[in-house]
Amino acid sequence: MAVKRPAKLRVILTPDDTRKLILPDGIPKTMGELMDEVSKLCALSGNFRLQYQDRDFGDALVNLISTTELEDFAAIKVIPITDDCSQEFNLTVCDDLMPQSSDDTEILSSPSSSASTRTWMWPREFQIPVFSYDTELQLEKGNAVYRSDMTRLTLSSKTKSDILEKLAEEIFKYKAYPTDADFSDVAEALIKKHPCLSEPGSYNRCYGWKQRLKTKMGNYRTQLKGIGCSELIANSLKSKAPEDALPAKKVKRPRRGEANHIPDIPAGETIDKLENERLSLLSEVKKRNNRSVIREKMAKTFSLRRKEIVEKEPKIEELKERWPALFTMDEINNEFLRITTVPLQPRFLASLDKHHSKLIDIIRNKGGVVREKTQKILKVLDQSLEVNLKRECLLKCLTVYLGEDVDSLIKEYLVAQKEEAETELKRCAMAVFVIREDEDPLQPAHDIGIGIEGVEVLNELPSVAHACAMLFGLIYAVNLSYPGELKYTFDALQKIFIEIEPKKMTRKVCSLSAKL
Repeated sequence: MAVKRPAKLRVILTPDDTRKLILPDGIPKTMGELMDEVSKLCALSGNFRLQYQDRDFGDALVNLISTTELEDFAAIKVIPITDDCSQEFNLTVCDDLMPQSSDDTEILSSPSSSASTRTWMWPREFQIPVFSYDTELQLEKGNAVYRSDMTRLTLSSKTKSDILEKLAEEIFKYKAYPTDADFSDVAEALIKKHPCLSEPGSYNRCYGWKQRLKTKMGNYRTQLKGIGCSELIANSLKSKAPEDALPAKKVKRPRRGEANHIPDIPAGETIDKLENERLSLLSEVKKRNNRSVIREKMAKTFSLRRKEIVEKEPKIEELKERWPALFTMDEINNEFLRITTVPLQPRFLASLDKHHSKLIDIIRNKGGVVREKTQKILKVLDQSLEVNLKRECLLKCLTVYLGEDVDSLIKEYLVAQKEEAETELKRCAMAVFVIREDEDPLQPAHDIGIGIEGVEVLNELPSVAHACAMLFGLIYAVNLSYPGELKYTFDALQKIFIEIEPKKMTRKVCSLSAKL
């Protein structure tokens, strides 16, 4: 009989109330059992349905009709149901039934975010919004005519303006600075939904719409900049130093699919209030068993921290002094989720496990230098069934396969070589450091840590795979560039394993993705 493994689900009740549910017997087989567990553990009253994040639609919420869609660490959202669907839904949580202290439920509430805070990545399939009533009416009739005799709709300037305005607003929900590929996605989705808008002289029937969207998006950014959008003000000439006051110099744009690059300060907050919260964090991190308070204050000061990191570009040593709570596994995971809307550690480790067999087969079939350099790594892999060691071997093989040096990512030393390791740490840009008692790779490491800009930022990590996940998360959290000697490895981790902006890959990484 198979051993039942416990599962953890992230349950979203309201924007300010999110909880972790531990299911000792794993994810239930039926929807009724799952809803009973959610209702019991969250102490809910009234009818509700559940939604889950569907990867096929860029992690958009979709109604859950079968528990087979769920995986461990999945996120589900509770949607209240009332008899009158036109009324505003209100979720009632019975405070008197709420457990005051429970190992099964962990409150993950955070302060209200600003209206500009994004909650989703760019979708795999862009959904065209609903336009104004008269525009929709014209498009409906135009589509009917196009399907009957292929006659395209001639738009008035007002209708065209309405379409572009609504599309710009919808694009900004995901990105302030969409790429050329993003504009293509939107234009193609537009003519797919409304074929009467296709252009006869265009090679893809929508090139003109793509160019109009680019112009409209630029105008829309200018409009929002005048209102005071932080992400856009950061690139205004007035915000730059005199020597950098050129439109194309030191542009603070998202580089790797960050959804919340420089979020606005939440309503009711000021820079001074948030600075006081930062100062109180310095004392909170020194207290024991204080994770919930730290998490709340870190979420509250997110906008202040991002503004400081992106605009001022402080050194790691200075950041550790000002934001010590950021350099912990919990807060690296939380910060990565705030920035990208994607869970870091669960997705990273799950993707390593998902692609393990296929990637190892690809590497075993490779000859030449790759076979020679991976021979010892694969020998270790064949001698162990320990999951973290398998993940470590996979990461090393991935780096070799992409033509990069494993020692640039993972630096291994013996305990007796402590001084040599410290010297290497001081001159290292970023790497994972592994300290071993002896040279046997099958034995657990004495210590695993991360060094960035000559500073040890984390130590005593559970495994090399966890350390690589944290290093990747820190690159986002402190807004660093990928190291040149590991650009393909990090590009693969981002776009294949964590699935952030997977459409834009280097040729080498794209080739690997196709094989997987």
